[in-house]
Amino acid sequence: MNTLLTSVPAELHTLTGHPENAGRTLTVVDLLERKGIVDQISLLHPRLASIEQLERVHRPTLLRLIKEAVQQGQPRLDADTYITPDSFRLARLAAGSTAAAAEAIARGDYRNGFALVRPPGHHAERASAGGFCLFNNIAVAARQVQMLGLANKVLILDYDVHHGNGTQDIFYDDPSVLFVSLHMYHQFFYPGTGGLTETGHGSAAGTTVNVPLQPGAGDTWYLRIMETIVHPLARQFGPDMILASSGFDAHWSDPLAAANLTLKGYDAIGRQLIELADELCEGRLLFVLEGGYQPDALSLGVLNTLYALMGTDQVEDPLGPAPQAEPDLSSLLERLQRLHLSK
Repeated sequence: MNTLLTSVPAELHTLTGHPENAGRTLTVVDLLERKGIVDQISLLHPRLASIEQLERVHRPTLLRLIKEAVQQGQPRLDADTYITPDSFRLARLAAGSTAAAAEAIARGDYRNGFALVRPPGHHAERASAGGFCLFNNIAVAARQVQMLGLANKVLILDYDVHHGNGTQDIFYDDPSVLFVSLHMYHQFFYPGTGGLTETGHGSAAGTTVNVPLQPGAGDTWYLRIMETIVHPLARQFGPDMILASSGFDAHWSDPLAAANLTLKGYDAIGRQLIELADELCEGRLLFVLEGGYQPDALSLGVLNTLYALMGTDQVEDPLGPAPQAEPDLSSLLERLQRLHLSK
């Protein structure tokens, strides 16, 4: 079984000067082609999400809102989230391609993969878009494999620097999805959600796990949290498939945040997820692009993730270590252990 890549650069969904633009994915594709990666993996042709697929995670009112806004030529849904005449179609393509990739992996056609798609999705809630996101790509993918009976329980790990409020909203009362988010959390930082006490509702209590990190958190604490919190929770949950919201904006050079991950740190997170998937669900793992606004950190981060998925030891990190020391997050780690692992 091979590693797959599905790519939706969405060139016609772009706005000059906006950090989330088509140049992001085009830069990644260019690097993958120059490195010869594209010739070593399987390419999955993009597919349009059906209305039924979208309405499994979004309310019909959201679909109508976006479609009508596009038809009426509105330039934005909110201050952060723009749209173009092609945005509705391209957002459907991003969601559909992610779902198709997840389905192909869950069926056993491919071992693992990466969905290099945009517009991103993890801020899109059931009834609202926002934060550069229109439809929640990873949520559509999770529901696709569940509805087809290919996976009963799905683990979603979100390590974008921003909280995946949309994914949390969609699965907050669903015990079949374990949602874990590692994100920066402080006053005035978008989206302002993802506190420790947000842990799920009703029968899903405990299946939302938020790790609210201080600015400056980097390799040391991300990896310690992976080992001491994510690993035991994943083993306890026993997923049939793992999906990863991979945002590369926690890199120390990213202009939109203040985290301290390095490319080697990102690589270590990816490799730990691959090991978990091998241990728990026969390797079924799909990475899905979210944020990342420094071109080199983004493109090299995706490259390194594909190296790991393909089973090579190669890691490229010309950007080097973070220039600042990390804060001490021992108290956060202790609180997480008491809240989620003491039962």
